[in-house]
Amino acid sequence: MPWDSVPWFTEGEAEHSSEVARLLAYAAFAGAEGIIGNSDLQVKALATPGAAVQVMTGACAVLNRAAGATYQAYAARLPTADQVNVAATGAAARSDLIVARIENPYSYGETWPHPSDPANGPYVYTRVISNVPKTTTRVKQVRPNDSAITLARIDIPANTSTITQAMIKDMREMANPRRRRVVRALRGTWDTPDEVGNVKYPSWEEFPNGARWDIEIPEWATSATLMGTWAQLDQRNQKDSYGRLTVQLGSIKTSEVRFHCDYTGNTQRHTFVGGGTISIPTAMRGTVVEALLVGAGESGYTGVLEADGGSAVFLDIEFVEDPTEDAI
Repeated sequence: MPWDSVPWFTEGEAEHSSEVARLLAYAAFAGAEGIIGNSDLQVKALATPGAAVQVMTGACAVLNRAAGATYQAYAARLPTADQVNVAATGAAARSDLIVARIENPYSYGETWPHPSDPANGPYVYTRVISNVPKTTTRVKQVRPNDSAITLARIDIPANTSTITQAMIKDMREMANPRRRRVVRALRGTWDTPDEVGNVKYPSWEEFPNGARWDIEIPEWATSATLMGTWAQLDQRNQKDSYGRLTVQLGSIKTSEVRFHCDYTGNTQRHTFVGGGTISIPTAMRGTVVEALLVGAGESGYTGVLEADGGSAVFLDIEFVEDPTEDAI
């Protein structure tokens, strides 16, 4: 019979295979692996640093890499913190990986030892893979057939037996990070041209007037990429216009872009794009804050740029969920 004969879910006395159950997990995770929540499974030094590290609570998805295990994944959880020992170094420095690994001897092709308690296992462990290249970021680089995900790399100096937080490099990835895009636009509303350049840096002014929106920050967002576009600004006052433009979310500004517009004797229009990626502090998540476009002129220049009936501005924000090292 070519099919795995009992699909998920069949009633009655049908017995479902472990492979079909792992297929369901694979589909639920969209074929991805990694931590589930953005603060899950952080690797931390002990409160009093010693020859071990702790893995904090959380959950993860792990792809089954056993032979023939196409479209299969495991779901694993760590309800209480786990501690693993880390061997001291000798005369040379060393790098170790901290991984979450599934050790299932019943999956075809696996050679893990059988646990003493088949009902309770364990079948999932925190493991230390020692003496890896310092450039290693993923367990599959050194053990490609392990059903495991990387949590951290520890770069240990020579002659060291105490692991400090500074030695631990976070290597977690999220199985399915969430994203949300927010786009706002404002066009041609300035019958009386609004100018940027009169307020001088380091002071800022909303530019142009009305380029201000209330934005709800998702509770899960840990970073955001903001892009502002100032399209077809007019240069009319027959003077060189020098200044800066940036995007602001709440009290956080992105990096600035500068405009240097020399007057050439004819009226000109200019378009600028600016912004950057910012971290979202815990206190801002799940709140509504103002996002606005702002500008400033450079001292020593009296020229301005104007937003008028032929101008438009756009704000584009993408919120992203990345692994964080927030307090548990």
